[in-house]
Amino acid sequence: MRSVQILGTGQLLELQRRLRAAGHENVRSSMQRRVRRAAEPLKNNMQNTIRSLAITSQQRRAGSRGGPSPTTRPLRALIAEAVKISVRTSSQVGARVWLDRASLPTDLRGMPAALNSGRVRHPVFGNRRRWVQQNTTPLWWDRVVRTHTPRMQAEVARVLDDVRNRLT
Repeated sequence: MRSVQILGTGQLLELQRRLRAAGHENVRSSMQRRVRRAAEPLKNNMQNTIRSLAITSQQRRAGSRGGPSPTTRPLRALIAEAVKISVRTSSQVGARVWLDRASLPTDLRGMPAALNSGRVRHPVFGNRRRWVQQNTTPLWWDRVVRTHTPRMQAEVARVLDDVRNRLT
């Protein structure tokens, strides 16, 4: 799974140099805020997609027992909360929407990639002698990113044009 980055490295770096030279701190903070605002819909859509992601399992055999999950951790909500936005104006200028695996419990750090693959295989209630496979929509992360990328690129270009016009 990869993070989403909107970078116009050359334009943004040159603009950043000009902002520093001109001493326009309020223009720079406004630019950061607008770039972050351009990335917010992607973050929100990503979180909503994760929360509503359908996870199906194989049918149980006749006579097999089921029951509630032994854990109280809401898997989808934990993963949705790990989606973050970062906006940089120093080195690697741009906006980045990413999944912070460090904010997940250690045993779930590989789960976002497994969910994106469309197949999650795990032991039944921790019993390593019995395994089950659960399926979900493959490549959901990539699909959401593809739908938002053109809008984000256009919005960042608009922000750059506005800032450039304010400086001249």
